[in-house]
Amino acid sequence: MSRVPAWLSQMGTGLTRMGEHLDRRRAEADEAPVTVTVAAPESAPDSVPPPPSYAPAVSGKPDPVSAIPWGMRVAGEAAWRLLVLAGMVWVLMRVISAVQLVVMAFVAALLITALLQPTVAWLRRLGVPRAVATALTAIAGFVLMGLVGWFVVWQVMENVDDLSNRVTDGINELKRWLLNSPFHVTEDQINDLAKSLSDAVGSNAEGITSAGLQGVTVIVELLTGIFLAMFSTLFLLYDGKKVWQWSLKLVPAQAREGVAGAGPRAWHTLTAYVRGTVIVALIDALFIGLGLYFLEVPLAVPLAVIIFLGAFIPLVGAVISGALAVVVALVTQDVFTALMVLLIVLGVQQIEGHVLQPFILGRAVRVHPLAVVLAVAAGGLVAGIAGAVVAVPLAAVTNTVVGYLRAYSAERDLRHASPPATTVPAAREPEPAAAPLSTPAVAEGTDGRE
Repeated sequence: MSRVPAWLSQMGTGLTRMGEHLDRRRAEADEAPVTVTVAAPESAPDSVPPPPSYAPAVSGKPDPVSAIPWGMRVAGEAAWRLLVLAGMVWVLMRVISAVQLVVMAFVAALLITALLQPTVAWLRRLGVPRAVATALTAIAGFVLMGLVGWFVVWQVMENVDDLSNRVTDGINELKRWLLNSPFHVTEDQINDLAKSLSDAVGSNAEGITSAGLQGVTVIVELLTGIFLAMFSTLFLLYDGKKVWQWSLKLVPAQAREGVAGAGPRAWHTLTAYVRGTVIVALIDALFIGLGLYFLEVPLAVPLAVIIFLGAFIPLVGAVISGALAVVVALVTQDVFTALMVLLIVLGVQQIEGHVLQPFILGRAVRVHPLAVVLAVAAGGLVAGIAGAVVAVPLAAVTNTVVGYLRAYSAERDLRHASPPATTVPAAREPEPAAAPLSTPAVAEGTDGRE
């Protein structure tokens, strides 16, 4: 029995050594790296082996968007939007050219309405019913325009014989001046020039005849446009407010408020432009017509009317109508009379540009002269004389609308912007306890507001 404890002691020592040996093997296994070998699949014998460790590292390709410079990306974004706008404008111009007669008649009605609408408003303030005020104003306006046209035609028919004789005398005088001039012009050269003009007229007789036939079509279209303008003017004078309210329904709801505010301002600009242009044109025609009358230039009244109509085409119309008056004076009178007419025309136009237009038109319709020239040129290329007449008021109205919408957008953004974050005040000494409400300190601090 004495050997049993010794045997148990040896067994315990052996188990202890075995546990220590296992612990050492487990620690060595945890410290050693684990290498996992994955066999290549049999179905992919041609797989590319990994590059060796000494091969240089190759970076991946960048994103194509990040490879394009920022300026080029901005230009591309703006370019396709400009292309879309240009396509829309092109389609709009094609539609307008297809119904050009209707568009021009309606634009003419807008201009006439802007001229006559203050009269309707004045009659309404006197207590006249709207229908009666509209009828009286429209009839008076159209009758006045018709009388002016009839008077011009009557003056031309009355003076055409005298003008023809004076033109013949003027041509003979010009011929004598050329023969005696230092340019060494001979009579044979003058006769050859006259023969060439006669042959040119004879060879183009067919074209002149076809132009006359086309003139009949133009007259029919002109009469149609006049009647469309008259009916449109009547309805705009009588029911213009409802027409504008119906037009606002075509505008998207998000932009309707801004367009509704821009409309009255655009109408005010158009009214001021038409009224001021009529007054300026009347002054130009009156003074230049009086100058032509006192200088005994024939067709003084028709020339004054042409000057009045030419004033509706800024810059270009005044130059053309004034040049026509100078040419008529040169052909029918003499060089001195033509120079006097030129001085009168230039003087009146200088007074118009520096005194009348700034005083009468004011800042509401002020457009830069470069914009006026470009607008008149573009309008003339697109729609001829009618386009040149409409171009400047359209530019003035567009300037007013764009300025208002820009200010409206800035105000709306400011109104919808989040309030600025309040700054944390600097640390200061603790204030004393609040005084009773009846003390003057609290009353002054609240300033009487809740």
